[in-house]
Amino acid sequence: MKIMRKIVEIDQDLCNGCGQCLPNCAEGAMEIVDGKARLKADKLCDGLGACLGHCPMGALKVVERQAEDFDEAAVQAQTAHKPMPCGCPGSNILTFAQPAAGAGQSSDPQDSCLGHWPVKLRLVPPAAPFLRGAEVIIAADCAPVALADFNSRLLGQAVMIACPKFDDARPYLEKLVEMFRHAGIKKVTVLRMEVPCCSGLSSLVRQAAAVAGTGVPVEDLIVTRTGQTRPAEAEGLAEITA
Repeated sequence: MKIMRKIVEIDQDLCNGCGQCLPNCAEGAMEIVDGKARLKADKLCDGLGACLGHCPMGALKVVERQAEDFDEAAVQAQTAHKPMPCGCPGSNILTFAQPAAGAGQSSDPQDSCLGHWPVKLRLVPPAAPFLRGAEVIIAADCAPVALADFNSRLLGQAVMIACPKFDDARPYLEKLVEMFRHAGIKKVTVLRMEVPCCSGLSSLVRQAAAVAGTGVPVEDLIVTRTGQTRPAEAEGLAEITA
């Protein structure tokens, strides 16, 4: 049944078929046909427009028109165990059941509490289904190595990891702003190492939250090299505003 709703529209005159929009559509709603990007089906597009900022030609926009209602079950069916449009099978979006919880932890310490894939911030699209309405942990790459209970903290959480020292922060800022604006994220916990260069991760997340303007709360935790945690506020770190 068709309803009046928001949906992505592709200007075929402007589209040059570069395909940069494809990896940034978590639902896999787009494809390249005869050198042009097209929607596979209306029901696969959620209308959030996370792909818009990745089109160098400005060929994408969100319009309101009669269209099939968004069908998340259809999206999951077509994306399950299929590679993302970037061509890397290891980057396909997966969600899977987390173990039964008890007092905030898995009932079995051998169970993994990870509920989705991928986990690298570089690979997670802003419209990834597992981000919608989620509480999110954004961790420095080294934090899971130092923190003994890192995996148990993932129960009921989405997680992304990045390195503030070696990764390019500019695309991360843009991506996080999109996530905060469109995914309805409830809370972000930053887990970063006590070394000075790692403070950039906190700055990045707080700056993105300020730019997005959604009021998402950010908890900033420092992980010591011996595996302890302490709140960054204890060290007098001020929030960054845009």
